[in-house]
Amino acid sequence: MKLQLERPLCFFDLETTGINITSDRIVEIAVLKLYPDEKIEKQVWLVNPEMLIPAEVSEIHGITNDIVANSPTF
Repeated sequence: MKLQLERPLCFFDLETTGINITSDRIVEIAVLKLYPDEKIEKQVWLVNPEMLIPAEVSEIHGITNDIVANSPTF
């Protein structure tokens, strides 16, 4: 399906330490921006959640404690 855009459209994606919105934290923020001329921009930021990422969660998104250890905090 081809989108007929008149203005840019952004998609946001978050990866987190789990699914509990009151206690889990963000570990990755991604933005994909589509332009009417079909140009695409993508930006990804890793975030140190200042808590351990459970192994079962790392298996889902592939982001481990070692990967985010030196990333900025949110």
